[in-house]
Amino acid sequence: MKAASFAELEFFVLLNRLGSLSAAARALDITPPAATMRLASMEKRIGARLLNRSTRKISLTPEGEIYLAHAERLIEDLRELDELVSGNRRAPRGLLRVNAPLGFGRTVIAPLVSRFTARYPEVETQLEVTDRPIDLIGRRFDLAIRFGELPDNRINARRIMSNRRFLCASPLYLERHGTPNTLAELARHRCIVHRQNDDAYGVWRFVVDGRSESVKVHGALSSNDGDIVQGWALDGQGIVIRSEWDVTRYLESGRLRRILPDCTLPSADLYAYYPSRTNLPARVRVFIDFLVEQLAAGEAGPLADKSR
Repeated sequence: MKAASFAELEFFVLLNRLGSLSAAARALDITPPAATMRLASMEKRIGARLLNRSTRKISLTPEGEIYLAHAERLIEDLRELDELVSGNRRAPRGLLRVNAPLGFGRTVIAPLVSRFTARYPEVETQLEVTDRPIDLIGRRFDLAIRFGELPDNRINARRIMSNRRFLCASPLYLERHGTPNTLAELARHRCIVHRQNDDAYGVWRFVVDGRSESVKVHGALSSNDGDIVQGWALDGQGIVIRSEWDVTRYLESGRLRRILPDCTLPSADLYAYYPSRTNLPARVRVFIDFLVEQLAAGEAGPLADKSR
């Protein structure tokens, strides 16, 4: 059987991305019958039906799903080979798939993606925001942007920005309930719990004088959304753990105050995670460099990692 050509692979990937033969025909500047004939020729050569077709939409057959997955991988491999051999002298191009946290992705990463696209128009960027870390390799993402380190040795990471975590409360809460002077006193206070991933519920971990200490806290309020728990703290509802990125402006304005500053919490540094590869595609490397540049320049928020 004759092997598939690069143009054939690109046609099939484009067809599935656009969702119809007529849309693919317009993108390729050919007639719809010509696009239909091209697909029929592929299926005849392969000996399997790749798409279920109706008058308005297409859907992948099981064979088509396998073909699409391998076609996308082969196209990316060929583009990476081209970039490697050419010494990456050309402008970055191709599809870049990025995952980011829900709130941070919406408010910070999305505007940066817009600036990145303006600078590198040949890169097509797909940004997906989720409230939990995802399987980069299984979901075929090029990189993920996350706070804190991920326990997955199959992927590499680059720190984009340092980001400490603080214990905070509003002046109103502290006036009503007092300020804790030791970690043990936290157990008697109203604490607002941010439920994250599979962390033990209501257990806060610290480092004091080089020793690890844990405190079981209690309170009437908890949420899996960081902005919600921060809002409750601003309302005087209790003590909360938030990152430097989130609360710097409130600490500077006096709406929140730091508590027990000598007790260190695990940091929430911002990282770019990407599958382990000997040679990163130019579009991935350039995008990570762009994030570091923009955040270090203070273009997207109150913090900057000045060490870079």
